[in-house]
Amino acid sequence: MLALSVRQPWAWMIIHADKDVENRDWPTKVRGRILIHAAKTMTVEEWRPAWNFSQGTDAPAKANLAGLTRENIQRGGVIGSVEIYACVTHSPSHWFMGKYGFLLRDPRPLPFTPWPGRLGFFDVPVEGLPAETRRALLEVS
Repeated sequence: MLALSVRQPWAWMIIHADKDVENRDWPTKVRGRILIHAAKTMTVEEWRPAWNFSQGTDAPAKANLAGLTRENIQRGGVIGSVEIYACVTHSPSHWFMGKYGFLLRDPRPLPFTPWPGRLGFFDVPVEGLPAETRRALLEVS
């Protein structure tokens, strides 16, 4: 299954806080369900601006309710799946700020699975994922 590594807290916002666009400098023709991988690296300089940008959405309230902090946010593994249904150069979504936006829908959290990330899309063999994660993926297929 294809996966896309996304820096935190953006990956969390995709899966848990209705972030419906993933911004990139490059387009994609990929469509369908992919895994969201939370990158291992995250700096304070990335954390604060992400939350500032999310003001006006329900992301900060959801994060607060979940007790999410920079120290406890999951990194370095698969955290969920989402469907990519388009790639655009403009969008009315609050989340659009890139040259290209991958439009996302139907996010599904998955049990955290440590996994090495890569740049761009990369393959994750489903049979290499824990049984609980494989079962959850079958439910959305």
